[in-house]
Parts: sequence; structure tokens; C-alpha cells
Amino acid sequence: MERKAVIETRDLQKLYTMGTEQIHALAGVSVRIHEGEMVAIVGPSGSGKSTLMAILGALDIPTSGSYLLDGIEVSQLSDDQLADIRNYRIGFVFQKFNLLGRSTALANVALPLVYAGMSRAEREAKAKHALELVGLGERLHHKPTELSGGQQQRVAIARALVNDPAIILADEPTGNLDSKTSVEIMDLFHRLHAEQGLTLIVVTHSPEIAAQCDRAIMIRDGLIVEAEHGFVSELASDTAELPALETERSA
Repeated sequence: MERKAVIETRDLQKLYTMGTEQIHALAGVSVRIHEGEMVAIVGPSGSGKSTLMAILGALDIPTSGSYLLDGIEVSQLSDDQLADIRNYRIGFVFQKFNLLGRSTALANVALPLVYAGMSRAEREAKAKHALELVGLGERLHHKPTELSGGQQQRVAIARALVNDPAIILADEPTGNLDSKTSVEIMDLFHRLHAEQGLTLIVVTHSPEIAAQCDRAIMIRDGLIVEAEHGFVSELASDTAELPALETERSA
């Protein structure tokens, strides 16, 4: 029995106007992502993958086309409903961590809970639990400058988890990390995926990172060029198919 599609897009188009020039960031993207999948969206810089992620995360709207989240057309939702999706349904992990430099790990992770109206004690208890999930139970009161890049990304992942979302969107989550730390972060994603039953979407330019997911969707020039299950097994060994992809950068 096929798992239900939690995300489905139909002919998504995103057009930007720059002066007299029109740029198609997305030129007709149709994808289906099922509940509990770990999927990579892979492509070179400028391919449209981050634009697609922004739309999937209800951070942006398409110029045309349809986006269904749990069978509901997202374009029909109110601003408050979209805010609820971003706060509770979907967790976000970014390449640059986006942590508050003067706040502790605990305070950074608890921040999304402020908008939920929880008491301070409830916020701190949930944030502590989230940090323990990512292996930082002993670093609750450390500030970002006192943490390594990998630890900062773990704080960012804990923040994404703190509202118990069903979907995690990770945009280049290893892009600022060295190879060893990248492996550790992907191992963490695999564990959380298995233990929490999350639907996990990893946006990356790296074929090595994409190859660690269940399935890869390749995007180039705003179009899906491959979305088959078998494609992921070819990525790590056949990077000649992806000449524009960059290598992982060290921190």
C-alpha cells in the first residue's frame, strides 16, 4: 500500500522580473513526496532548488501552479494558517545555522515556543529534550561562539524539532561543515528520520549527500530532470552526470 503524499506540486512556476529580463526560477515543477520519506532535492547553484524549498516551506508563493500540503491547496490558506504551518507543521534547518549569537543553545532552541504561548518552564523543558535528542544535553548553556560548527548545526536541528513538526526542510545543512562533520550531521538526520518517523527533505548541491537519502530529485534550470528511485544509487559513483555541482566546502 502506497504511503500518502504529504507534499504534491503540480506545474509550479516561479518567475522573477529583473529590469526588462524575466527569469524562470521554476519552469513547471511537479513532485510528490510521501509521508516518512527521506528525499534529496539536488542540483547546481542557480538550479531552482532553494526556490522550490521556499515554496514547500510556505516561505514564498509560486507565480502559478499548485502546491498541496496534506491534500490542502496552500495558496488558499490565510496568513495565520501559513504561519501555523511554518511554526508547527514544518521545521527548518539552514546552511548558516541562523542562531542568536548572544543567546545560549537552550534559549535559541526555545525561541519558537515563545510564539506558542508556553510558560518559561515548559519552553525550557521542551528545548532541553530537543537538545538531548541531538546529543547536546551537556551544552545547554553554551553560546554559539562556544560551540563547533557541527554543534551549532545540531542546535539548529534541535530548534527545528522543538515544535514536533512532521516535516523537516534542510537547505544545504552540511554546506558550511567539513567532511567529517557532514557525515556526523547526516548520521543524525538518519537517526531522527528512523526514530521520529519524520518526512525529511534535504536540499543540496552535493551528490554524496543526496546519495545518503532514500530518493533523489534532480533539478536543473528550474526543471525536474530525474525523480526516479534508482537515481540515488548512481549519484555518488557517477558525478560526471553533474558537471556544475560544487564540492563540499570546509568550515
